[in-house]
Amino acid sequence: MSLKGFFYTVILTFAGVYGVDAQDVAESRKIKVQEAKQAVAVDKDHFYVINNSTIQKYTKKENKLVLSWDGTREGIKHLNSGVVIKGKLYCANSNFPELPMASAVEIFDAQTLKHIGNHSFGINNHGSLTWLDQKDGFWYIGFAHYAGKEASEGRDVRWTSFAKYTKDWVEVESWVFPKNIINAFSPRSNSGGAWGKDGLLYLTGHDHPELYVMKIPSSGYTLEYIKTIPVQIPGQGIAIDRSIKDRMVVYGINRAESTVVVEEIK
Repeated sequence: MSLKGFFYTVILTFAGVYGVDAQDVAESRKIKVQEAKQAVAVDKDHFYVINNSTIQKYTKKENKLVLSWDGTREGIKHLNSGVVIKGKLYCANSNFPELPMASAVEIFDAQTLKHIGNHSFGINNHGSLTWLDQKDGFWYIGFAHYAGKEASEGRDVRWTSFAKYTKDWVEVESWVFPKNIINAFSPRSNSGGAWGKDGLLYLTGHDHPELYVMKIPSSGYTLEYIKTIPVQIPGQGIAIDRSIKDRMVVYGINRAESTVVVEEIK
């Protein structure tokens, strides 16, 4: 067993001591993709590898590259994550690590990877857009703040937030994260997230191999922490394969290994 595998086993063995959920996680499948540095999105037949300025579309059956998009000429410098909804790929775009923070949503035709739309948040009070997803007709969006040299003026990781918008991008309400999750994110922030089929939020930080399961509280302004699930996806943008009805399959990346990681949560 590798040293990494040993520590992974220790975490699972002593999960109860550390407040980590020891539910079974199926063996991960890894797909070598050199450009796997930021995130991955997924639909019925394809997965989409997202890097800072590029998107690559692969078949799920053969892991075959079928399309590429490069936004360098358009000034796209930091795509963070993506989600496919009704044939459109929505990507979180920011000016990280520049300050003041500015963000936008870039919209693509998932079939052709043609850029077909944009919604700019510009400089907003929430921070840097890192991920987005839809549920019950609303957008839910993660906005990041960082510590150290990447911190915005007078703010740190504690300012990281989660907001709800209408389909027309009108803000409805927002929440903050509990202290234990802020500590897990630090000194970076919330990098990825998606709504699970169980109605819970599955979130990632920047580099820890963990999923943080949360839900919207019945009162107050702080997201409710449910549990932490050890996985082999070390942070960054994730996607849940909603084309699979009877299982929860999560797609993520391992940027150090340049791989797309596919993992089933039982």
